[in-house]
Amino acid sequence: MTDNLSIAVAALGRGDVIVFPTETLYGLGADALNFAAVEKIFQLKGRDPSNPFPVLVSDRSMLNSLVSNIPPLAEKLMQRFWPGPLTLVLPARENIPRPLVNSTGGIGVRISSQPICNEIISMLGRPITATSANPAGQPGAQTLAQARDYFSGKIGIFIDGGELNSKTGSTVAAVTENKITIIRAGEISKDELQNVVGKGINVE
Repeated sequence: MTDNLSIAVAALGRGDVIVFPTETLYGLGADALNFAAVEKIFQLKGRDPSNPFPVLVSDRSMLNSLVSNIPPLAEKLMQRFWPGPLTLVLPARENIPRPLVNSTGGIGVRISSQPICNEIISMLGRPITATSANPAGQPGAQTLAQARDYFSGKIGIFIDGGELNSKTGSTVAAVTENKITIIRAGEISKDELQNVVGKGINVE
């Protein structure tokens, strides 16, 4: 597996796109700080460039290289749900490729609980994109076979992580100083978020 991962990491370093397992679904991975590589994923998925991709990081240091501020509420959620299927939208630093940043200046980030995924990011030493491995409008790939059906001939490297059981992907939530806004419902429910931050905080 290490040899396979070395090949995958080398491909990422060249600006190529790979398919890899996350803790929810198979993802399309590219070096998140390589603008041209990120553009390739929009083309592969046929996705609207105004709809940014989330990004996976391996640790707090890598997170700090992407975001300019971490509100206390986000800290609470990170302590409870990371590593895991919660993508937090936080204020992006100015040097982040624009396709990863939403209209309010936020970037979606998380630390995965999938070991293969984390190993790839650690070996690369840079964050990678985490959008699901499917064309826009199609179901997310739960198996490598599904991902190959979608992208065979377009992507050269597929990393096998077995069958993945998520149907919804990660929960995506924007966090400010006093509010949590769920952008996409996923594996972690609104009630779970509310229980962590307390009833005095609005989760919507």
